[in-house]
Amino acid sequence: MTDITGGQDASDEDLMLSYAQGDAAAFEQLYARHRRVLLGYLVRQLRDQAVAEEIYQEAWMRVIRAREGYQVSAAFRTWLFTIAHNLVLDHYRRQGRRAELVLADGDELPDLADTATPPPEDLLAGRQDAEQLLACIGALPFAQRDVVLLRLEAGLTPAEIVAVTGADPEAVKSRLRYAVQRLRKELQDGD
Repeated sequence: MTDITGGQDASDEDLMLSYAQGDAAAFEQLYARHRRVLLGYLVRQLRDQAVAEEIYQEAWMRVIRAREGYQVSAAFRTWLFTIAHNLVLDHYRRQGRRAELVLADGDELPDLADTATPPPEDLLAGRQDAEQLLACIGALPFAQRDVVLLRLEAGLTPAEIVAVTGADPEAVKSRLRYAVQRLRKELQDGD
């Protein structure tokens, strides 16, 4: 077994490869790096702490089970959030809540040429009322809430969100832009 962890500077992918070779400390580092963000994403996405914790545990169990066959084909973070995203979709399907998975009525996609909408992180960076913001995010339709949480909570790039969700790149951009527009309106109306 080769120890390629290299301490705190090792990439997630190197840690996972090291874990695949039997280095349990590498897994501990991966878990420590991603536990807070992954659980936060799941809690905000599912809006149920107990269910989020169950899915969180299942996501990590899938990482553990996949370790021996792991190959670097994408960033570890992207792979981890793809697992979590798919578990969320499975949860909603099992609950018969397919309506959660579609855009809300009247949820037309905005004109992508509209560049007046700032990036989500700029819009949300200065908000003082985190509870109001989280409530507004929680009220978004699933597809919009998903991309916003993957962007803001997980810090994924739009390209990584495309990989996680399997959505078209233009759809991801549209969902982000429309979600930001809705959040801006809700937050302005709430002031």
